[in-house]
Amino acid sequence: MFGIGMPELIVIAIIALLVVGPKKLPDLAKSLGKGLTEFRKAADDVKDNIKETLKADDVKKDVDDFKNSLLFGKANDQEHPNQSFSPSDNEKKDPYPKESMHKT
Repeated sequence: MFGIGMPELIVIAIIALLVVGPKKLPDLAKSLGKGLTEFRKAADDVKDNIKETLKADDVKKDVDDFKNSLLFGKANDQEHPNQSFSPSDNEKKDPYPKESMHKT
């Protein structure tokens, strides 16, 4: 834990005993333990919230991929997701060629 070994913990305990005193040391340790427990709970809640958000983003991406595959007949990884629908080759040709309209 934090790279602190047994000798360092003994030194910290002796310093805390000298600074705080033997009567208040148990109360201080109890308060510190409760604070660490609350911090861990809050950190776990934040971690779970981030995981849920990432999972929701993955589901949204999968739904968008499925929608695009139904609409465009291709998976999202085969084409850019913001690419608009392009008409087929038959629709691209001008139904009224300019030469036939201007002949007299």
